Amino acid sequence: MTVKKISPEGLYEKMKGQEKVVLLDVRAEEKYKAFHIEEAGMENININKSDIFTLAEDKEASIESLPKDKEIIVTCTTGNSATKCATILSEREYDVVVLDGGITAWKKYLETK
Repeated sequence: MTVKKISPEGLYEKMKGQEKVVLLDVRAEEKYKAFHIEEAGMENININKSDIFTLAEDKEASIESLPKDKEIIVTCTTGNSATKCATILSEREYDVVVLDGGITAWKKYLETK
């Protein structure tokens, strides 16, 4: 299964538009607290990737806060873990898109703004 991706520029444009963005950051809580993408009108959710990787082991409760009726943009440091998490979530019928390059690419993009 191929997971859809969005570029940092695409996410920036989406955030500046009228769409409400739901962003799932799957990095560890301390990394999330140190830096995460934040914008007015954005819904930020932090669920550690290990909780998503082990959903089959009765961790479904950890993803109950995720909306099934909205697109969820999934991110991590570089995009690798986000892609794995997005694949698991899409198998559970969530509408997911991965931020291509993750937080690393996002920070580089912001430097050009």
